[in-house]
Amino acid sequence: METYPITIGKFTRHVPLIEPLPGTRIPLVELLGDVEFVNAAADALLAHVPAETEILLTSETSPIVLAHALAERLGKPYIVVRKKRRPYMEDPIIQEVESLTLGVGEVLWLDRRMAEKLLGQNTVLVSDVVSSGGTMLALERVAERAGAKVVARLAAFRQGSGPTKVPVTTLGDLPILQTT
Repeated sequence: METYPITIGKFTRHVPLIEPLPGTRIPLVELLGDVEFVNAAADALLAHVPAETEILLTSETSPIVLAHALAERLGKPYIVVRKKRRPYMEDPIIQEVESLTLGVGEVLWLDRRMAEKLLGQNTVLVSDVVSSGGTMLALERVAERAGAKVVARLAAFRQGSGPTKVPVTTLGDLPILQTT
């Protein structure tokens, strides 16, 4: 299997190159289960968290471990926005996502009880990989609809070179490789 090296500080991980679409290969960043990789990313992102941060907001699934590691280091809580409705949700905030990466529409769901925890809070949005920024923009809209003030947008990596829908601080860039 062909791999691609990703370096964060002194830490390097060789990740597999996958082909999500015919003729297009990308490095697969899989944070789930990779404690060393998550800790390296969280340690590096810590310097980009504003001092006024009160809470972190992330989405399912892969970015959860990164948000958890950051929250632990900061001593701050975090909230997870779901990608499908759960039976326990009461009066959720619902936000559609414009995601070029996935090629399909998605919806974010935030239970009203979780939304109340964001009210008036200085919030940092956390993701693993940002491409077009569609999911990050939807996450920001959820935060704002809950009454939060977004003070930073952080992601471990930026995939591709096109513009993002919102500015995001990242640790590094990942390529989109075209095969012919």
